[in-house]
Amino acid sequence: MAIPCFIMIARCSLATLIKMKQYIKTDAAPQAVGPYSQAVCCGNLIYVSGQLPIDPQTDKLLTDAPIETQTRQVLKNIEAILIAAGSSMADVVKTTIFVHDMTDFVNINEIYATFFPVNQPARSCIEAASLPKGAALEIEVIAYKSK
Repeated sequence: MAIPCFIMIARCSLATLIKMKQYIKTDAAPQAVGPYSQAVCCGNLIYVSGQLPIDPQTDKLLTDAPIETQTRQVLKNIEAILIAAGSSMADVVKTTIFVHDMTDFVNINEIYATFFPVNQPARSCIEAASLPKGAALEIEVIAYKSK
């Protein structure tokens, strides 16, 4: 029995998508705090889940640290995940920052700028009433694999 053409095309497309999708996991960044992946690659795009200011060595949230220290830790976590995915901070095309207190925006920007000194990605910054684990900020990114 012959399989109709449209079914064969759908099967090929699904098989292609499955091959293109890769889950990223690294011990150099905190493990997910819920049922999600640190990042997922689909084709040349990398979707990094929101990262909190958690030290991957101690698995502790840096709640008492200054917002600059927390921001630096979040961006280091993102950088570690991107490296595990075969990318880098230079390949980030979009960031979304969730911040508990918008008055921290200037201090967050100071550290953020050191991770993106040139060709800054597109960005959104949203004040959130509450973040996971009571964090002061969370950042997610979309990057591409340039290699």
